[in-house]
Amino acid sequence: MRTRKISVLTMTAVALGLALTACNNDGADNASPSETSANSSAATTAESTPKPDASTKSAKPAGTPAKPDTKCTDQVDYAGDSRSNAEINSIGADTGTCPPVQKSPSDTKCTDQLDYAGDPRSNAEINSIGADTGTCPPVKNSDAASGTPKDPDTKCTDQVDYAGDSRSNAEINSIGEDTGTCPPVKQK
Repeated sequence: MRTRKISVLTMTAVALGLALTACNNDGADNASPSETSANSSAATTAESTPKPDASTKSAKPAGTPAKPDTKCTDQVDYAGDSRSNAEINSIGADTGTCPPVQKSPSDTKCTDQLDYAGDPRSNAEINSIGADTGTCPPVKNSDAASGTPKDPDTKCTDQVDYAGDSRSNAEINSIGEDTGTCPPVKQK
């Protein structure tokens, strides 16, 4: 038990020391040779990882042109961006353009942006389309034929079992009278 506490404390101290060493704001490279080789091997690994081809989206880089000797995080407000400042600034240094702000996926769900009430697709399907394409799909209204055709002399609540429907019988029956179709059962 004592060994675990010591090793956890040691690892915490080492991580804190490395984090503080990496936050050098004067722009000088004060890394030791072992840190430099670790950084270059990390860069090599990152370069060998396949990345999407940016040329298929647009030949013009998106974002703000980077000012010389100024970090992108000092030029643009990246509040809410899930990337680290180091990653944002390195993109700016490599491309000469500060990248656009990326909001976290939970902030950009299509079902939080548009009202998909009446859309037959699930929220997960709608949000995955938005995540894959970058734009929210248009709202699909369920078919006009959905529901049950209303018998002329019968109330919808006498024709269909609406147990579990949150709407009142009067509301359900008035929909049937107005449209000629008994609405589908709406689950709570």
